[in-house]
Amino acid sequence: MKRFAVIGLGNFGFHAAKALFEEGNEVLAMDTDRVRVQAIDPYSTEAMVIDATDKEVLKSLCLEEMDAVIVSTGTKISNSILICLHLLESGVKKILAKALDDDHAKILKRMGATEIIHPERDMAIRVSRNLSRPNVLDFIPLAEEFDMIQVGAPRDFVGKSLIDLNLRARYNVHVIAIKEVIPENFILVPPADYVLKDSDILVMLGRSVDIRKIKELK
Repeated sequence: MKRFAVIGLGNFGFHAAKALFEEGNEVLAMDTDRVRVQAIDPYSTEAMVIDATDKEVLKSLCLEEMDAVIVSTGTKISNSILICLHLLESGVKKILAKALDDDHAKILKRMGATEIIHPERDMAIRVSRNLSRPNVLDFIPLAEEFDMIQVGAPRDFVGKSLIDLNLRARYNVHVIAIKEVIPENFILVPPADYVLKDSDILVMLGRSVDIRKIKELK
């Protein structure tokens, strides 16, 4: 079990706290709005009405012991900036902060946020990619230059073995798993002699520029 704190219980904060709790984690949820706190109470370990911009209040919660703290406050930018600063000074090592725009994100980074969240932008990009590249079933951004995707086997791959395709040399990508739909099966690190079927789903890892080439295949 991991321990998380969620500061700000708007739509994003509420669903983040609920999802973490339902995954079996310990979740401390907080907001200045009592109605929001009452709403999250059944889906958290503890829900509190507090003003997280108060440095002494935050310090009393010992949030530095958490695995991560999510800052998801409203449209008042100064609040999230101040909270991130207080968390940094309190020794919190992993701070995920929701940003309203790119400038806000830059400031949050300077104030100690270790990861920036752009909920609407990220979802828009994901939906757009799914629409424009229907063969790509899922897209997961990793580090700055790396991505992982689930993609249906391109037409030119079907009937060929992984060793024949030699994807690492041709595209500089790695097939780390294959989902067989018929029959339903999951193969982690498939053997080189595995022959691809048109119903197979490939899980690939590689640099963003190389993954892009795979996504463009039909």
